[in-house]
Amino acid sequence: MKYKVIDVAGDVGIRAEGAALEECFINSALGLYSLITDLTQIEPIEEIEIIINEDNLENMLVSFLNELIFKFDTYGFLGKAISVEIKDNYLKAKIKGEKFNPEKHERKLLVKAATYHNLVLKQENSFWIAEIIFDI
Repeated sequence: MKYKVIDVAGDVGIRAEGAALEECFINSALGLYSLITDLTQIEPIEEIEIIINEDNLENMLVSFLNELIFKFDTYGFLGKAISVEIKDNYLKAKIKGEKFNPEKHERKLLVKAATYHNLVLKQENSFWIAEIIFDI
């Protein structure tokens, strides 16, 4: 399992996993995009880069996801192919995707923000697990 939607009263959440921390962040981002539209309809024809500097991993995850939401709200950008590098307090991500086209892409949920409510980011055995609730 890369990610799955979790039921939250009044909002929506995702649970993402990864063998490495970076993979968990990537799967969290893909989970977010899957809430917005059908990922199979996105083509990786444009690339954006995001750099986040935060004092801890939880803040980094929320900031990363909120930056993706901002890029969608402002530019209509949806990602499909994502690479993430985390070193010290910095995250550098490259996201390949395209702009939302209502004639091509199904519109699912209007995601407003990633929240800290019941946020989970932990390592269990050899896996990283993240649970994030989004305002919709």
